Amino acid sequence: MADTGNPGQFGNRPDTVEQASKGGKASTGSFGDKNAADPRRAGAHSHDNAPGRAQPQSINDALELLLRQHEQIKALFGETLDASEPKDREAKFRQLRRLLAVHETAEEQIIHPRARKEIEDGSTVVDARLSEEHEAKQQLAELESFDIDSPEFEKKLAQLREDVLAHAEHEEQEEFSQLRGELEPRQLQAMRRAVEIAESLAPTRPHPGVESVEANLLAGPFAAMLDRARDAITKPQGA
Repeated sequence: MADTGNPGQFGNRPDTVEQASKGGKASTGSFGDKNAADPRRAGAHSHDNAPGRAQPQSINDALELLLRQHEQIKALFGETLDASEPKDREAKFRQLRRLLAVHETAEEQIIHPRARKEIEDGSTVVDARLSEEHEAKQQLAELESFDIDSPEFEKKLAQLREDVLAHAEHEEQEEFSQLRGELEPRQLQAMRRAVEIAESLAPTRPHPGVESVEANLLAGPFAAMLDRARDAITKPQGA
């Protein structure tokens, strides 16, 4: 959890975006060094984890982190659909929406670009995943137009769950497994830090059309700022 009273902590510094853009292959791994890791390229030579939840130390690399988040997403879908009270369903949906947004941002910035280069038929695999992510973002944005306790919301959410879980399975089988075979453990471990940086700066709501690395880097910080303002204004009472 970020310490807003600590001006030196990542995310609070005025040069956060600049620092996140430095580095690459020669990164020392120390935040603030001139050659510190670039989240767009750190994985090439080398987590909003569930928001507000610390990740177990047993998670060693980027793929393990994202797989854990797939399980958290699956669980949150179930908890949202099973919630009997509108207030509880809204709280769970907000958690789900945020985790989906930051998770997909990290994959689009860090994982997909590396997979496109490294795995067999990488461009075809990644383009299919990006198309699925775009569709899921549209579905998620559409859900916000329905009352949380309406039959339409429940029907749309159930369809989104089916599509998102199918997407996650495609990632795991066609992308993650091949990346693990192509990259060394130290590279995957370095990519975890890049994923964490990307997620810490990510929007907290879906933004259809922002799927490329370039679009994420251009629109992401501004979208994230607006999203956090909206989250603060619309936060349910007692949440």
